Amino acid sequence: METKPARVRILDAAHELMLTVGLARATTKEIARAAGCSEAALYKYFDSKEDLFVRVLAERLPRLTPLLSGLAAQPGQGTLEENLTEIARRAALFYEQSFPIAASLYAETQLKQRHDDGLRKIGSGPHMPIESLDAYLSAEQAAGRVRADADTFAAASLLLGACAQRAFAYDATESGERPPVDTFAARLVRTLLGGIAGGNSMAQSDGRPRP
Repeated sequence: METKPARVRILDAAHELMLTVGLARATTKEIARAAGCSEAALYKYFDSKEDLFVRVLAERLPRLTPLLSGLAAQPGQGTLEENLTEIARRAALFYEQSFPIAASLYAETQLKQRHDDGLRKIGSGPHMPIESLDAYLSAEQAAGRVRADADTFAAASLLLGACAQRAFAYDATESGERPPVDTFAARLVRTLLGGIAGGNSMAQSDGRPRP
C-alpha cells in the first residue's frame, strides 16, 4: 500500500486530533506521533502549531478564502445573489467544521492569547474572511451592483456572523440539527440583498436582467 507523503500525514493527523481533543490539547508531539513521524520532521513543513492550524483550515475544510479573493478580483461575474449564496454556503460549512477545532481555546485565556499572537505573526486570523468579503462587496459597490450608501463591512459581518452562529446555535434544540445549509444560505442572502442591492445586482453575467 502506498504511503502518503509526510506533509499529508501530518495534516490528516492534525485535523483528526484537533476535531477529537481540540486545538488546545493537540500538541505538535501528539500530532507527529499520530502521523508516524518525529516532531522535528513536523517542523520541516510547518513553522508552528498556529501555522499548522491555518493549513488545516485552508486544505481540509471548505475553501472560503480563494472564493472570496477570486470574486473580489473580478467583480461583476455571475449574479450578486448567486455569488453571495455560494459564499454563505461555504462559510456555513467552514464554520460548522472549524468551530469544534478552535472552541477549546476559549477555555484557556493565556493559551488563546499565545495562539492569537501566533496568528498575527503569520498574517492570519478569523477576521480575514470578513475583510475579504468586505473587499468583494466594495468591488461590487464600485461596479454598481451594491448600493452606494451600503455599509459593506456591516453587511459582510452580518452574513458571516450568521454563518458562524449556525455552527453552534442549534445544538441544544430538541433535534440538535442545524438548518439545511443550502436553504439557510439562500434565505440569508435574499434578506441581506433587500438592504444592500443596487439597481443592476440581479443582472446576469452577460448583462441581461434576471427574470
